[in-house]
Amino acid sequence: MSKIPASEIWPLVHAERLALIDDLGTLDPDQWEVPSLCDGWSVHDVAAHLADNARATFFRLLAGMAKAGFSLDRQNDNGVAAEKAATPDGTLRRLVEVAALRATPPVPLASRLVEEIAHGEDIRRAVGLKRAYPAESLEPAIKYQAATPQGVGGAKELASRVQLCSEDEDFRLGIGPQIAGPRLELLMLVSGRGKHAVGLTGPGLALVR
Repeated sequence: MSKIPASEIWPLVHAERLALIDDLGTLDPDQWEVPSLCDGWSVHDVAAHLADNARATFFRLLAGMAKAGFSLDRQNDNGVAAEKAATPDGTLRRLVEVAALRATPPVPLASRLVEEIAHGEDIRRAVGLKRAYPAESLEPAIKYQAATPQGVGGAKELASRVQLCSEDEDFRLGIGPQIAGPRLELLMLVSGRGKHAVGLTGPGLALVR
């Protein structure tokens, strides 16, 4: 996977944060409490997670993991609790505060796109919102997930056996039985959200379902 310069990745990440802030601003209080696509988390919880994630650095993550007994799930829950305000407006303000940050744990920057887009969909699909994500954001996110082992949230094992192909055929990744569809749905598939992906076709799906 070729490395995309930080100067190109961060503007895409920031654009996704701002787009989600705009969408969250349209929700009523009840919609903030709707269960998201993330098991056990509401829309409000996912928004708080994104605020916490935007502050992530190596040392902040290390301290958080130590406090959580090196349980990633517990560390994530602690982060949500820390960033979730008493009201949706309060959490939305926290997202605005972190929107332009360039903090990151010691992982490839494409992972920041995965976080913003995948969790953005965890929220949007739960409340019936849609976003037309740019291909230049989706493609590096798909490539990152396809190179990341399943044990840490990726789909390397699946991607090594199939070819992922966008419906316009301008994007292809891998060799094998094809899975074709919209780029966003391919990202849903390789980010552990296959049951929520729609519009995918091809013989490669037999290796998924």
